[in-house]
Amino acid sequence: MIELLTANTPNGKKISIMLEEINFEYKITKININNEEQFKPDFKKLSPFCKTPVIIDHEAKLNLFESGAILIYLGEKSGKFYDKDQRTIINQWLMGQMAYVGPMLGQHHQFHHYNPGKSKFGENRYFKISERIYKELDERLSLSNFLAGKDYTIADIATFPWIARHEWHDIGLKKFSNLTRWYEEISKREAVKKGYDILKKGEPVPKP
Repeated sequence: MIELLTANTPNGKKISIMLEEINFEYKITKININNEEQFKPDFKKLSPFCKTPVIIDHEAKLNLFESGAILIYLGEKSGKFYDKDQRTIINQWLMGQMAYVGPMLGQHHQFHHYNPGKSKFGENRYFKISERIYKELDERLSLSNFLAGKDYTIADIATFPWIARHEWHDIGLKKFSNLTRWYEEISKREAVKKGYDILKKGEPVPKP
């Protein structure tokens, strides 16, 4: 059984979506980041950077931090969404999400959504970068059904929850036809619907 220690964040939703997709038994242990529970000593033993999510694979007696590493582990363990013959390209798009898409959209959230009016420079900088991310993803998806090619993979699972916050971004998802097509297709997956509702409170996947 997999224990997922997480908050209700895009990075946490990546893992709950993956666990639903591969149909693994799992339970959620909520980490209240607003109360700084991620900095408690017991959690830091599992996550040296004090970040969620973390998984504990109780069967394997193994714990993992960093959402990209967790997705790779679950892909290898399940044999799903991480085809061994496509891993080089899957890894490119997964690392792109981890190093670029997530961090930059996360900064956009901080300046534009949570703290508007505090830094015009920050708001403008991260809005422009986020808008460029939308354009770059749209360009990629004009060439292939999914980010790593014709098949849905952990690269898509990693990226989807960040684009699901498109209402926060105020960029206009529907202006990007290929990205919208990708988003709508993934939104229809039953595992995505279940995994997105990570705390099981009836949270729907946002419409495009």
